[in-house]
Amino acid sequence: MLNVEKIYLEGYEFLSYEVYLPKTTLLVVTNDVGYIMCAALDVDFLNETPKLRERKIIAGRAEGVRTIDQLLEAPLAKVTLAAEELGIKSGTSGKEALVKMAKSVAE
Repeated sequence: MLNVEKIYLEGYEFLSYEVYLPKTTLLVVTNDVGYIMCAALDVDFLNETPKLRERKIIAGRAEGVRTIDQLLEAPLAKVTLAAEELGIKSGTSGKEALVKMAKSVAE
């Protein structure tokens, strides 16, 4: 099963995705700039694969979360190099990271 909802953070619109899989749930919140997701995201792969690194994918991963609300509140355990260029670092909350992504377009 898949659940998709619009959410708003500080006036910016995002889409949240919950993909219900056997024994786990894949969680993603995204906009046109980047995304955050649960520990299913392999940040190291995005950073270390030359072709993917060249794409400058802006993404972050939170660990140990089971809901979208937890994903928004949790500190990101890992972020991509492109996310770091926007000032998103490990330890940044999911919500703060998403707002920084949105603001990067508004500027």
